[in-house]
Amino acid sequence: MNEDQKSAALPVNEEKLDPVAISILTSLNDAGPGKAISPETAARAYAETRRRNSDPPDIWRRYLNAVRQQAKHLARMGRIEILRKGKPVDPNDFKGVYRLRLKADDSE
Repeated sequence: MNEDQKSAALPVNEEKLDPVAISILTSLNDAGPGKAISPETAARAYAETRRRNSDPPDIWRRYLNAVRQQAKHLARMGRIEILRKGKPVDPNDFKGVYRLRLKADDSE
């Protein structure tokens, strides 16, 4: 992904976003319009940016809670949708397996 594509996926005030949130938006942009990603995908992408040689292979699991929290934040901002069983859900009240996708307005 080039710098122009990255900047298109990120809001104007990206410096105020958490690095995990930026990683989520970048992963969603890489997936393409209308495509959903799992929180594991976002956690793995973020973990790779911070990986050290001494880290275990499953270091990405450490970031799953951060991905969930930042996904909720981005959904409240209207940047992404949290999907459960393929349908958007309230970011304040969801449980279980979920996926993430860019809002329809952002993916066009």
